[in-house]
Amino acid sequence: MPDQPEQPDQPEQELATVTLEDIQAARPLVEEVALRTPMVESRWLTTVAGYPVHLKCENLQRTGSFKVRGSAVRIARLSEAERAGGVVAASAGNHAQGVALAAQQHGIPATVFMPEGAPIPKERATRGYGAEVRFRKGTLEDCLAAATEFAEETGAVLIHPFDNCDIVSGQGTLGLEVVEQVPDAATVMVPTGGGGLLGGVAIAVKSLRPDVRLVGVQAAGAAAFPPSLAEGRPLRLPQMATMADGIAVGRPGELTFRLVKEYVDDLITVSEEDLSRALLALAEREKLVVEPAGAAAAAALAVEPDRFTGPVVVVLSGGNIDPLLLGKVIRHGMAAARRYLNLQVTLPDVPGGLMRMLAEVAAAGANVMEVAHERISPSLLLDEVDVHLQLETRGEPHAEAVIDRLREHGYKVVDRG
Repeated sequence: MPDQPEQPDQPEQELATVTLEDIQAARPLVEEVALRTPMVESRWLTTVAGYPVHLKCENLQRTGSFKVRGSAVRIARLSEAERAGGVVAASAGNHAQGVALAAQQHGIPATVFMPEGAPIPKERATRGYGAEVRFRKGTLEDCLAAATEFAEETGAVLIHPFDNCDIVSGQGTLGLEVVEQVPDAATVMVPTGGGGLLGGVAIAVKSLRPDVRLVGVQAAGAAAFPPSLAEGRPLRLPQMATMADGIAVGRPGELTFRLVKEYVDDLITVSEEDLSRALLALAEREKLVVEPAGAAAAAALAVEPDRFTGPVVVVLSGGNIDPLLLGKVIRHGMAAARRYLNLQVTLPDVPGGLMRMLAEVAAAGANVMEVAHERISPSLLLDEVDVHLQLETRGEPHAEAVIDRLREHGYKVVDRG
């Protein structure tokens, strides 16, 4: 984050807070724009965990994410004078769409600064809601600095992506729905970037059900909360690297940091491989399209189900994913889950040798995707050949069974991952 104030009214916000009453008061404003999203039981995660797991499907929300909730409240409460100057926001895509839709509903001009390379569907959807999109090099924090400067120069109101009481109150309405839809929930898990959603949900849930455990989940490559909580103040990450652009925030907000510190029980991280596996499973097992950021909580539960107590509510915070990225992530997830198997198999260089080896692969039930020969290598004997295989399997146990079968039949096998 820049060292300067993150929004014009930041000094007044330093001691501000959000209450259950604020969230309840925000609900009618949210309902004018956003949907009450469905809660469905996850057969996949319930099987993995051994206790009931429910999915709060904000990926099915208008604009494809929870962000429209906070934007609806913030923009609805602007004065006539503030509306006349328009609004400005900084976003990798989800907040942009929420601001654009809410501004459109009220007839307010909107400008959004997005990082270069932001997902094309998010950019097009933002423009489709009537907002002007301007690109900036760098991270979300660089875009936020540009948006702050734009607000100072033009008089537009900065709609901060997370560090604002109205924004947090709007996001907190999701927590009200969670308590109503799963009244016996023991744990609620929330994907986390800047902390607006986590803070709002935590206030709502803890105020109504103090016994419920609140867990925030961040991508390991963009996890600003753990070091900040350890230090006792918001810290800026020196760098970030994650496909989960929706939760790639380099520094918690002042308001959201205090709310997370006060109301949240645990903050954990997940790897890129965990995110890939979860996204693949949600698409394949639950028939739900979810972006990497939106799958973070599901990934955490799938990795360590014994760490939590059920029933669990997993928030799927968004579903705006570029189709090209979706294809890459699914392939990455399949590789991480050993659905793809890359082998180097050494066999006798004799007529019919390749056919006999491939017959064993077929008998093991694997599908051959690619075959390549290598006859020249210092590690090979004169009468040997290396065959590089890319196979499709049914997962880890099946992959090991394929390798075992080849070795049992005398082939030297190296697993290339």
